[in-house]
Amino acid sequence: MARGWWFRFSLLMVLVVWALMSVTPSFFNLKETSAFPLKTKINLGLDLQGGLYMVLGIDFNKVYRDEIVSYVKKAQGTLKEAGIESSIGDLDVADVKDPQNTLILAKNTDNEAAVAKLRDFYNYPLRLTKDEPGKLTYGLGRDFTREIEATALSKSIEVIRNRIDEFGVTEPEIVSQGTDRIVVQLPGVKDISRAKDLIGKTAKLEFKFVNDAIAPNALNEWLDKAQKAGHEYKKGERFSDYVRDVNAFLVNDVPKGYEITFSKEMNKVTNEITKLDPYLVEAATSLTGEELQEATVRIDQEQNRPYVSLEFKPNGAKIFEQITGANIGKRLAIVLDGNVYSAPVVQGKIAGGSAQITLGNGDYNAVMSEARDLALVLRAGALPVELIFEEQRVVGPSLGADAIDKAQLASIVGSLLVFAFMLIYYKLSGFIACITILVNVLFTLACLILVGATLSLPGIAGIALTVGMAVDGNILIYERIREELRAGAFPFEAVRTGFDKAFWTILDANITTALAGLCLLNFGTGPVRGFAVTLLIGISTTVYTSYFVSKVLFEWYVGKGDKKTISI
Repeated sequence: MARGWWFRFSLLMVLVVWALMSVTPSFFNLKETSAFPLKTKINLGLDLQGGLYMVLGIDFNKVYRDEIVSYVKKAQGTLKEAGIESSIGDLDVADVKDPQNTLILAKNTDNEAAVAKLRDFYNYPLRLTKDEPGKLTYGLGRDFTREIEATALSKSIEVIRNRIDEFGVTEPEIVSQGTDRIVVQLPGVKDISRAKDLIGKTAKLEFKFVNDAIAPNALNEWLDKAQKAGHEYKKGERFSDYVRDVNAFLVNDVPKGYEITFSKEMNKVTNEITKLDPYLVEAATSLTGEELQEATVRIDQEQNRPYVSLEFKPNGAKIFEQITGANIGKRLAIVLDGNVYSAPVVQGKIAGGSAQITLGNGDYNAVMSEARDLALVLRAGALPVELIFEEQRVVGPSLGADAIDKAQLASIVGSLLVFAFMLIYYKLSGFIACITILVNVLFTLACLILVGATLSLPGIAGIALTVGMAVDGNILIYERIREELRAGAFPFEAVRTGFDKAFWTILDANITTALAGLCLLNFGTGPVRGFAVTLLIGISTTVYTSYFVSKVLFEWYVGKGDKKTISI
């Protein structure tokens, strides 16, 4: 054989050995501790290996409340810079879809100047609903509200995807359902509770000063009053709903501009709340997690305890320096999703834009895991909305095993029928086609492992389609060879001419199919993308095996050109 043939044959053998080694861990279920050099297995989708399926709903009413409180607080700061003193009044939630908040001006004569100032800075997010002497009432702007609704869903999906990527789940499916729901599928997830915590944690970080003028006994009396009226935390209830319920009940007891929140102690085994310590903090804040630049886990060298170190953006660092400088001696509560993590006393102005969250006592490994998860959600970004777990299903592997068994049976039966047709119709040449098809499937699976793609039921359908396309390529070549033999060409020339004439037809057919696959990959989601990935990989391997591998085997079959007939 010519030197070129030996080079192509050697390349083929190297690729076959690589592919066999790649699929071995998956087919023989080798463990990580195995001495085999390759460990990576085929990633199976939710429909094949089980995992977590969740439907999350969005509480837009809470978003509206948080936004109006936040912007009115910012408006108060803007007026103060302009020399107009004001205080924040009660939040009116009579219309849950249009909550309104008031600014009470120190001077009744400041209305016109205040309205003009806020119109310059907050004309888009805020709309003036009532203008009374010394009192301005604002609601959210209509266009701003629509923007919240339009972007909350897409931003939530982006944040969830970032968190899941850091969580280490391969090929999750995160898609919107309607305008207020998100469907999340996590293949192979074993730690269900941790996954739910990471996904559902709003990660709304706020820095609020504590009102220590109210004695702890008074706080406890208020909570006892609420408890006797039936307002107490019940297992399974959203903690944020409990906090909101308590503050609504105690609205006439709690000083205006403040709210009650808690620090929680959790049982690490049962994940139940064992202790609640109340804090009276500002209802609104000037510094939130939006100004956060970085969150990392550090170790306190003196106590040997993990904590989360925070670094603010330049504007956040400036705000942090201002508020700490103006409130020396007060306690600053670090609040995450309504839970007070720590409330240190401000000893002096804090420059440099750094802070830290301490996580209390407990098992070192448990505290470290909590610190890592907390840093993860803070880095990945805060959810713009609070998510409600409306549906949760743990999909067991039995469905996947049944699907795999049926898919294997269908693949075996279909392949046997294809092989039988090729052997009967094309004889020995059909046997060569069967070899190339097997090599094609082997390469497809190896490439799936190489790129880290996930194999799902639609992906198996993509492999079946690949087999059909590979057979089609072989048929095109064989019919061309037959035409040349009928025209009187010798087998060697007939094979060479047949392959040359069929090449562009095979390439054209596969390119058009690949274009359709690229559209599915770009515009599809979930299973559709899985099918598209498998299809595109299969197209690449089909072109190589149908033409180049078949040509290597045929050239070996016809030898140096002295063969008079071939079985085709």
